[in-house]
Amino acid sequence: MSFVLHVDAERWRSSHARAGARYPGVVPVIKGNGYGFGAALLCREAQSMGVSTIAIGTYVEAPEALAGFGGDVLVMEPYRASIHCDLPDLPNRRLVHTITSRTDLESLRGVEPAARVAVEGLTSMNRFGAPMDSLGELVTAAAAEAVTLHLPLGTGHLDEIARFVDAVLAVQRWFVSHVSPDELATLRGRYPDHDFRPRIGTDLWLAEPASYEVKAHVLDVRAVDKGDRVGYRQRSLPAGHLVVLSGGTSHGVAMESPASAATPRSRAIAVAEGVLEAAHKVRSPFTVSGVTARFAEPPHMQCSLLVLPRGVTPPAVGDTVTVRMRLTTTYPDAVELH
Repeated sequence: MSFVLHVDAERWRSSHARAGARYPGVVPVIKGNGYGFGAALLCREAQSMGVSTIAIGTYVEAPEALAGFGGDVLVMEPYRASIHCDLPDLPNRRLVHTITSRTDLESLRGVEPAARVAVEGLTSMNRFGAPMDSLGELVTAAAAEAVTLHLPLGTGHLDEIARFVDAVLAVQRWFVSHVSPDELATLRGRYPDHDFRPRIGTDLWLAEPASYEVKAHVLDVRAVDKGDRVGYRQRSLPAGHLVVLSGGTSHGVAMESPASAATPRSRAIAVAEGVLEAAHKVRSPFTVSGVTARFAEPPHMQCSLLVLPRGVTPPAVGDTVTVRMRLTTTYPDAVELH
């Protein structure tokens, strides 16, 4: 069985070039599942793009990033003395560590006196960082080579960024997340002696949805009568066909992150889907014979059982079907570039 991410390599890479033109000085973000493509592949792509720095999410990702990419690696997870002090890669001179407190700085310097440091400022994102009133002191103590700012989604960040820059004008390099090309251009015009480096993940790797597609193999098909039972939970089926497909929870199927439900429409959709789930009529992400098939029961670890209603022509064993999934929660068996 196989659950494969197929990529139109030329089209996908062209989108990287367009993103690089929109975000000069881009720092590719390579974290988690590698946006569905895998971290190793994205490290190779970043290397071929000629960028000087990539950003990773956690220290756990550092060994693979250091092995797969030859430039600097910014760790966005803040260094914590109680968690990271024994990690073997800390002395690596290509790592740039994120610091948010004096205590953690002193711990890092105790482990590796020459460690390279970027200080994170506590933005309106309110996740982690040094408050603005203590940022300058920490930057000086760390001899920081950069300040990093993680902003909320959307626009309207110029005033907030400017307040940070004005507080520590001596630092020239700034790593910024979720800043638009227009905002970057404005910042560079306002602070011509500073180097603003946009950290980009989704808008780089997932910018061209038409260039990639997840496909799953059909493993089995059989006709069923109304009332036939199936699966671990022995749920009753309508008349039609039962289709068994590769792809289950281990691949991320139906393992969606919580929806933001920020609009009346999205809230209505969430309510409707909840009602369908309660009635055991959950739509799957698989498109089979031109329809979005429903799960016969919750997906298994490696495969999924779907039900096609009577009147829909079933696929054949060995056929492939498309899967509509968020790549940030997708773990394919393989990634094939064509």
